[in-house]
Order: sequence, then structure tokens, then C-alpha cells
Amino acid sequence: MDTNSNNVAPVIIARERIAFAAGAALLVAGLILVIAVLPAEYGVDPLGIGRRLGLTAMSDVAKRVEALGADRAAAGAGGTQPIAPRDGGFREESVDFAIAPGKFVEYKYRLEKGEALLYSWKATGPVNVDIHAEPDGAPQGYAESYEKNDRVTRGSGTLTAPFSGIHGWYWQNQGDSEVTVTLASAGYYKLSHEFREGAPARNKTFQ
Repeated sequence: MDTNSNNVAPVIIARERIAFAAGAALLVAGLILVIAVLPAEYGVDPLGIGRRLGLTAMSDVAKRVEALGADRAAAGAGGTQPIAPRDGGFREESVDFAIAPGKFVEYKYRLEKGEALLYSWKATGPVNVDIHAEPDGAPQGYAESYEKNDRVTRGSGTLTAPFSGIHGWYWQNQGDSEVTVTLASAGYYKLSHEFREGAPARNKTFQ
């Protein structure tokens, strides 16, 4: 009896099993790479399975973060800055307007494009208000409205001029008694204009 032949057969079978297991492991690793790792880490999804499983979200977020960092770097190199320093010229005022029944008053500040104005106003009775602007060079009587409200007693916010011109408020008293509107503002304005029916415009220069 040849004992060597009997010993060789199990060795061959064991090697075949090892080779099969190694091949299967390589196949599984390859599938994991294509289905999971590439979509999640690099955004590469040749089979489309990674996106359906939500695995590309990680890569998408990473790309957005990278883009944000590039934008910030560009801003630091001369792009849009979050702070725009100004040398002096910051002004604040608080002004009252008495409005008779059925009458109105308009009050506007001269603002250059991109300049911001902080404001807060309140009225002793309900008024109709229209926040609007008149661009430089516009035809007489033209105005661009930002916001309109009826029968309100207060408002506040930030107005950033989309163009150069005069920007402000129209308050109308539709009640039966006089109403006083008090406006508080702050910004880099230099001029204001007050308009009333039947009266010449009143212009104010801020020093």
C-alpha cells in the first residue's frame, strides 16, 4: 500500500480550499471597495449602489467642506470680507413725527449701494407703512417698495441698500386722532429727507 499517495490527496484538497477561501476573500474585499469604500471616501460610485445606500453623503459633505474652505481662502486673499471697516461717519438719531388724521409723512436716508441701516420705530396708534426707495436716476415719482403693512404700531430691522438712492418709510394715519411716530436709526448716512403733503421737503445734513 502506497502511504505517500494517501497523504498527498488531503494536502491538495487543503491547498484548493485555501486558494478558494483566499479568492473568495479577495472577491468580497473587492465588492466592499466598490460598493462602500469608494462611494463613501471618494464619491466614486460605478454601480450606483452607494448612493442608494446613502454612502455618498459622507463624500458630498467632505466636498462641501472643502469648497467652503476654498471660498474662505479666496476671501482672505482679497474676496468678500465679513467686515468692512469705515473711518468715522457713524451716526445715530431719534426723531418724532406728528401725523394728523388722514395725513402722511415720508422720511428717507441717503444711502450708497451696500450700506446698511439699523432702525426701530413705534407709533402711538395704528398706521399704514411702506418701506421703499427711490434709486438715483429713476424717473420722477418712481419708487421701489420693500415692505408694506397696514394698521401696525411698530417695526424694526436692518435695511441694506441694493442700489444708491434714498431709502426709508411712508407712514399714513388713517385714524381719527393724531399719531406720533418715533424713529430710532443708526448707520453711515449723511443726509435725510422729510416729505409731507403740501409742504416743501425738509433736508437734514449730519455732521
